[in-house]
Amino acid sequence: MTQLLPSLVELDRHAESQPDFALWRRGYGPFEHRLDTQAAVYRLAHQIVQAGLQPSLGDVYRLLHAIDHLASAGLWLVVHMTYARRIRLDGAPLAAEDFKPAPEGHTGGSLNMVPAYAGYLGINALTGTTRGWLMGQGHCVAAIEALNLLSDNLHPEQEEAYGGGEAGINRLLQDFYGYALAADGVPAAPLGSHVNAHTGGGIAEGGYLGFAELQYAHLPLPGETLVAFLSDGAAEEQRGSDWMPRWWRAEDCGLALPIMIANGRRIEQRTQLGTHEGLEGFRQHLSRCGFDPISFDGRDPAAFVCMLWEMEQRLQRRVEERGRGILTYPLPIPYGIAETEKGFGFYGAGSNAAHNLPLPGNPHHDETSRALFNEHAAPLFVPPDKLQAARELLRRHRQRRPLERDNPMARRYPDEPTMPQLDYRDGACSPMAAVDDFFVELTRLNPGLRARVGNPDELASNRLSGVLQALKHRVVEPENEREAVDGRVITALNEEAVVSACLANQGGLNLVASYEAFCVKMLGAVRQGLLFARQQKEVGRPAGWLGWPIIATSHTWENGKNQQSHQDTTFCEALLGEMNDMVRVLFPADYNSALALLPTIYRARGTLACMVMPKRDRPALFDQAQAERLAKDGAILIEETKGFQPLLLIANGSYQLAEMQRAAARLREADVAYRLVYLQEPGRFRAPRDRWEIDALAADGVAERLFPERMPLRVLLTHMRPEVVRGHLWPILPDAQRNSVLGYRNRGGTLDEAGMQFANRASWANVLAACARLLDVPRTALLKPDEAAAVAGKGDPRLLR
Repeated sequence: MTQLLPSLVELDRHAESQPDFALWRRGYGPFEHRLDTQAAVYRLAHQIVQAGLQPSLGDVYRLLHAIDHLASAGLWLVVHMTYARRIRLDGAPLAAEDFKPAPEGHTGGSLNMVPAYAGYLGINALTGTTRGWLMGQGHCVAAIEALNLLSDNLHPEQEEAYGGGEAGINRLLQDFYGYALAADGVPAAPLGSHVNAHTGGGIAEGGYLGFAELQYAHLPLPGETLVAFLSDGAAEEQRGSDWMPRWWRAEDCGLALPIMIANGRRIEQRTQLGTHEGLEGFRQHLSRCGFDPISFDGRDPAAFVCMLWEMEQRLQRRVEERGRGILTYPLPIPYGIAETEKGFGFYGAGSNAAHNLPLPGNPHHDETSRALFNEHAAPLFVPPDKLQAARELLRRHRQRRPLERDNPMARRYPDEPTMPQLDYRDGACSPMAAVDDFFVELTRLNPGLRARVGNPDELASNRLSGVLQALKHRVVEPENEREAVDGRVITALNEEAVVSACLANQGGLNLVASYEAFCVKMLGAVRQGLLFARQQKEVGRPAGWLGWPIIATSHTWENGKNQQSHQDTTFCEALLGEMNDMVRVLFPADYNSALALLPTIYRARGTLACMVMPKRDRPALFDQAQAERLAKDGAILIEETKGFQPLLLIANGSYQLAEMQRAAARLREADVAYRLVYLQEPGRFRAPRDRWEIDALAADGVAERLFPERMPLRVLLTHMRPEVVRGHLWPILPDAQRNSVLGYRNRGGTLDEAGMQFANRASWANVLAACARLLDVPRTALLKPDEAAAVAGKGDPRLLR
């Protein structure tokens, strides 16, 4: 199917015989079709017809001409979304009262995305295939929303709000940065400043630049195609994106087509790629990383259509050549570089001002800016009859395929996995062994669900040697039996990259394990995924991907041998602040409690779990019935002695439970009544923050049964920072004067486990000192004098070991 590019003479001759080509060739509005794009369109049309995807060359050219109309109208609508509160469908100039008193919008980037997204719509229409899309620069959503409106690609709530012609479009303009609130405090408009759950076809917010670059290769499944629009600023700085050829495999990945919008500008400065030398250097860098960089005109919708077609053809040919033994992995991944200027198509293009508000002032009250708006918007206007004809043509090309809003990646709902049999244990062992055994068997039982393991550390060190043996590191050139070209373990010393591999694998089974302190680097990516899934739930289209855990192992209390950089409880604390119906924060204390949690985690939809757990051997603390009750309720009664004014002891964390049990033994010796409860899932006992979080709380009666009001004297020993836990768990810690919370106090260093506990005033002896305060008795009533001196910092800490 490959053809040589035609010459100018051949193009002229073709225009004479194909009037539709001649019409398209003249361009429309701001779109001028360069000679190289004309040649690419000529070749595209012939290949499309030869492949039987369109009946004639004229059909291809007519559709491309319609895409020009649609894109020009899209540019026109984007600048109105920023500045105007009403449109004039006759194209007449706007008056002062037609403009917003306070304009807002990421105008320049959105203008750059219009030809890109129009090209995406065009290639779908030409080929009869609905590809998915991803946009890293989510603040450019105005382009998507404008073209979705113009191409009838809206979700029902947006169709109701913004459909129906002029009145609907005016509502769109007024809702864009309109800040309207509903009675319950949520945004009233089905529209946002970034990609959100209302955006047709959206799968990620794109509010945190750089994550799309890390995820796009892992998103499509075989038989699917994803178009990923990327930011030049993020692309030149997010190094993990360089590794995509290392991870992409045709056997378990669909086609991933990265397109970088090279507009040469960040918010207030030029990017390195904004220079010729920088762009050339970036191309060389991409080539060294295994990409096949291809530059093209990023100001022309047809150039995007041609580039996406060319990238697909190249990648498919390379897959075929690998099948014939001509190529080996990594295959050169085509990488489109759309060269443009920021804000193309409107006043201020190519300047820093184009990022946000390109006009020198507010047209609502500045006459000069008003004149500039009208002058530069006029060439973008498309008469209603021409726009309607373009929309009708696009609609006819959609008759036998899903709308772009319903692309496969936007409607993920994999089959529920077959669960392994749970084999509980009696003896001491590592809780991580439960995860290791379970995940190996889970992937064996469900070969149709693509498996991904995110590994920024050492799987063997984190006691996942069975996972490594079964799934293997994904590499290009295996060196040993734990590596394979088709391995499913994504290993890189970049926590953002490895967690993104799993966040993107929404059609399969996932597992991430990392040192607790280093999980913090994953937070931005994880939180962005959780927020988008919560939005989907709130609008009535809940995410369908299968839940999975991020395991914070080699955790703070086990990592005393390392410096304090390895001792950090921030990750679980931050996730405890997220909505509990979206992420569960769990502290399994032994093998059985960890095992009992796993089926509920992997059966869930659109939710994650943070499991903070030891990797060292721990005694068997719970039998099967207790572990399953703990998984169901979130907390469990361990032991209790009757008596006057009993203390309520609450342990949160495996090592914390051991310290509490040691303290409880001393209380028994002193005839002090107490109840000991293990708190595995703190979020179950918080105050709900909205109606969805209510469903994630412990069942009615559980909190009062475990933490009865008649026991006001309470000591909680937590894995986390005490202040954080006290704030989240005020419903079970209602009286600060009659409770005490102990935990990580930001103290550490090169210490052992007992040293970490002593340094943070979180040992069994500190628990007893807290009990003495609440009971209003001397410490020596519960501690020996030398122990009390050690707790007070005046003795020998070794006495407490």
